Amino acid sequence: MTWIVWASRCLSQIDGLSESIAVPVDTHPMVLDLSCIPAVVLIVEDEMMLRMRAVDMVEDAGYTPIEALDADEAVAILESRSDIALMCTDIQMPGSMDGVGLAHAVHARWPSIKIIVVSGQLNLPRIDLPPSSRFFGKPLEAGQLIAQMRNMIGQA
Repeated sequence: MTWIVWASRCLSQIDGLSESIAVPVDTHPMVLDLSCIPAVVLIVEDEMMLRMRAVDMVEDAGYTPIEALDADEAVAILESRSDIALMCTDIQMPGSMDGVGLAHAVHARWPSIKIIVVSGQLNLPRIDLPPSSRFFGKPLEAGQLIAQMRNMIGQA
């Protein structure tokens, strides 16, 4: 068994301890397997019912959903977190930019984040999406969206 002696200044902040103590340490260090932590998916949708449905799909795919109501909230979330693997955004939403603008902004600042863009408009003009982004029309078909998320993220 290996022992590590903790300096008193490290322990002084814990319950007022001020003396040095010896702590046994396992000779086999613990290795964290990060592959079992579910990927995080950011859902950007202003309509509550559609957002709730998207959350269910993300959870059904085995991922952790995070919700934003518009592009400004999405950017604030992305600036505060480093674990977002994929963003799924609606095109039409209130705020400073639409979903296509958000997709380009995210791709420029966080190029590793995968992007899915969705819209309920049937007659969309040619959409200029960032490279490797995917488009889905509404209503979303759960099986297709889940398969695409798993294909893009690779985990689950």
